[in-house]
Amino acid sequence: MTTDRPNRRTLWRRLLTALAVAAVPAVLAASPAAAATPPATDCTPDGVACVAVLVLDADNAKIPDVHATISGDGFSVDVVTTADAPVSVEVPGAGTYTVAIDPATLPADKQLPQGTPSSATVSGQVGSTTRAAFRVGAGVEAPGGTASPSGTATDDGAATGGGKKTGTDTGTAGGDTVAQTPEGDASQRDLTIGQVWQQVGSGLRFGLLLALASIGLNLVFGTTGLSNFAHGEQVTLGAVFGYLAINTWGLPIWLAVPVTLVICGATGWAQDAGIWKPLRRRGTPVMQAMIVTIGLSIALQFLIQMIIGGRSLRVVSGNPVPLRIAGITLSQASWISMAIAAVCIVGIALWLTRTRIGRATRAVSDNPALAAATGIDPDTIIRVVWVMSTAFAGLSGILVGISFGSFNWSLGMQLLLLMFAAVTLGGLGTAFGALVGSILIGLVVELSNLVIPSDLRYASALVILILVLLVRPQGILGRRERIG
Repeated sequence: MTTDRPNRRTLWRRLLTALAVAAVPAVLAASPAAAATPPATDCTPDGVACVAVLVLDADNAKIPDVHATISGDGFSVDVVTTADAPVSVEVPGAGTYTVAIDPATLPADKQLPQGTPSSATVSGQVGSTTRAAFRVGAGVEAPGGTASPSGTATDDGAATGGGKKTGTDTGTAGGDTVAQTPEGDASQRDLTIGQVWQQVGSGLRFGLLLALASIGLNLVFGTTGLSNFAHGEQVTLGAVFGYLAINTWGLPIWLAVPVTLVICGATGWAQDAGIWKPLRRRGTPVMQAMIVTIGLSIALQFLIQMIIGGRSLRVVSGNPVPLRIAGITLSQASWISMAIAAVCIVGIALWLTRTRIGRATRAVSDNPALAAATGIDPDTIIRVVWVMSTAFAGLSGILVGISFGSFNWSLGMQLLLLMFAAVTLGGLGTAFGALVGSILIGLVVELSNLVIPSDLRYASALVILILVLLVRPQGILGRRERIG
């Protein structure tokens, strides 16, 4: 008993040291990060979804300096209205969003009529601007609202253009009521080949970015048998450091990406040196180590939220530039991100199959004891895998932030379940299985928007996972001996 206490103190000291090392860069950047870049308020709906806010009086004059919040689907941004034009921002994609104004910022003589709500629910659609109009002041009578997908708007805020308006979903915010079509409600609209093809492109984008993070998660599982629940926070750290590098440190994007890779890779080195290697030497069971990853995940979540707050941040300010390739319209940043992800995935494949250390990694994954007997140092290989895993998770985070416009502290938590679904679907412990599973998950998530409400798109991916595992428990590329 006397020799066990110093070992326990050493273990706790190493755990706290590793957490401190992983958090130091973020804590040092906390002060400048507090000054968030104001969101762009002139969104152009070219291949993206936009939501606009209008505050009008009885004479249809625009009311400036009214504070509003647009939120939904993990996205939130604060805007201030102007007297010149509607304030519009890019939202992550098709889905339901809540637009709320702060009544305290309305002029004293132009308040909301009694009984009129200060918020409206709208359905964002890719390729259009959804407007929420609030009518205030004397002369405004019946509570109601305007919220309709459109391409342009007249001076009185009524939506014009933008195609057919059907359905019964409306926003109530004072004034007239205009029906709108909820995005993803296939019963209210006709699907076209162009829409399906566009969603296939969006699914490939999501799948490639998800694969960058999932491959690292699967490599860690393959070499250590550990399911790392803190891997999602490594994705969030990548977005955070990418935001800091571009918006706070003033680095260009081409330099911010490798800087983010280095920092995130360093956190993986610190975690293995301070936590996982000592636990391996003590022979800690995998289940107990997995519980440690859950605690680490919670600690990193609250640390990130403490640093950047609960708001959404834009990695790159300004509106995206649309680019159409092979009939698919995405932003230029999305196409570049997809190319970077594809190159990195090919690089990982070549590294695993053509390099000496890559083959050693596969040997450790298959049989650590046999690999050690042939002269391979499993601890060195595992250290390399941890660095690669966190580096590529960080790369995935910054590319997601650039491609989808914004991120918040819960990004990793939202993606973690999809990453586990991808690696399980493709085959546990196999890097190529993670790639296949991620592409399938990305396609299912995006294509499901065409037939079910967008809020259920992640659930559709999990349903596919369950169905596949009922038929093939080891996953698509997994081997039966890995199960059980």
